[in-house]
Amino acid sequence: MHPTPPKEPERMSSVDTAWLRMDRPTNLMMICGVLIFGERLTLARLKATLSDRFLRFKRFHQHPVQTPTGAYWTDDREFNIAAHVRRIKLRGAAGKSELETLVSHLMATPLDPSKPMWQFHLVDGYEGGSAVIVRIHHCYADGIALIQVMLSMTDADREGHVPGPVPPPPKRSESSDGEVDVFAGALKMATKMGSVLIEKGAGLWHEPAKAVAFAKQGSAFTEELAKLILMGEDSPTRFKGRPGVAKRVAWADPIAIAEVKVVGRALDCSINDVLLSSVAGALRSYLLQEGESVEGLSIRALVPVNLRPAEKAWKLGNRFGLVFLDLPIGIENPVERLYAVRENMRALKGSYQPVVALGVLAAMGAGPKILQEQLLAMLARNATAVMTNVPGPQQPLYLGGALIGGMMFWVPQSGDIGLGISILSYNGQVRFGVVADRGLCPDPDRVIVRFAPEFEKLVLATLLSPWPWEQPPGAAQMAYAISL
Repeated sequence: MHPTPPKEPERMSSVDTAWLRMDRPTNLMMICGVLIFGERLTLARLKATLSDRFLRFKRFHQHPVQTPTGAYWTDDREFNIAAHVRRIKLRGAAGKSELETLVSHLMATPLDPSKPMWQFHLVDGYEGGSAVIVRIHHCYADGIALIQVMLSMTDADREGHVPGPVPPPPKRSESSDGEVDVFAGALKMATKMGSVLIEKGAGLWHEPAKAVAFAKQGSAFTEELAKLILMGEDSPTRFKGRPGVAKRVAWADPIAIAEVKVVGRALDCSINDVLLSSVAGALRSYLLQEGESVEGLSIRALVPVNLRPAEKAWKLGNRFGLVFLDLPIGIENPVERLYAVRENMRALKGSYQPVVALGVLAAMGAGPKILQEQLLAMLARNATAVMTNVPGPQQPLYLGGALIGGMMFWVPQSGDIGLGISILSYNGQVRFGVVADRGLCPDPDRVIVRFAPEFEKLVLATLLSPWPWEQPPGAAQMAYAISL
């Protein structure tokens, strides 16, 4: 009887390779989340739930290996769940401040690359209950996919008789999925465009005339890529600079989604517009308190855009693009600022920028690492923050028989970007989270406390506006201008 030949390692996609390569001590490419429970969750129950539901995704039994010919997924033949699920205690009063300190420390602590790059930390006694801190390397999947993974582990009742909002992944392998992937065609074209940057190095950035000529080739993709190349460096603020290793995280008390919907409907804006405008107002208020001038200032945020249907999230991997969103922090009037955000968002809708950005990432992952570093540095100079808004489930859920009272997550920042802003909705509420480089912004709690007051200004504007609401030609001409 012949021995079974060793299984061939699975090659990592070029996009996932790009995220793996982005790891650096000052900005680790980890997605970090926190689940809050008002009751005690035992370590045994957490391990059992992960074994049954998390590890049914074969990818979480694997770890990435980088070689001169590329990166590969390799099975961990000595896998031990004890290395990935650990109990940890808080120091001091075991409250929110202590949990934020612990999360800050873990966000700056690398995952072991010799094992599958994920960990769950069970925090006993947090505010009389429990908390679970989740860390997963970005090369495994993007935030949308990981949220779907987390939700597939939940139940709608304590006993586990009613499944949560996301079904488990299908048992068939990815290769047996015979559906046509419309996304693949767009990605192929975008990767081809991105490869131009790899072939020519960073030359197009240093020679604008060539970039303009490149844009005139007639393709919508080339035009969008040229815009990316010709984009100027972002405005200098205290949020910009060379980050260090240490990070600080904070999250705010939740806001009712129903209130956000009412304000958006009254002011003819989307929920996302209202939330992003509140973020811009909070950053403006913080900079003013720090003595910085914000007159006429805009800063850019890199905003992920999901490029796949939710039902395909079980395939994991990274399938999102990026857009550069201008946040008009120089506008004092909150309603005028809201309309400016709305117009900036509308200008990005329907553009090829997300797919082109994904193509650039794919080309980065396929090309030499030194060129990826150069291109990444150039892209990072064009933005101040990474900002993402993830819609979560709007029903109470249970994990391991314990009710999830709240959840939050933080996004990694690439290159020299030192600020990350996350928005997550769950069970009728929306929460804001901030992660900042400690050297650039040592007090993100002073940023986070400004989100709710900025939202309240829009609530006040709604209450003071005439009814039925008639949007004026320019928000700056409103009779009820609200001062900061």
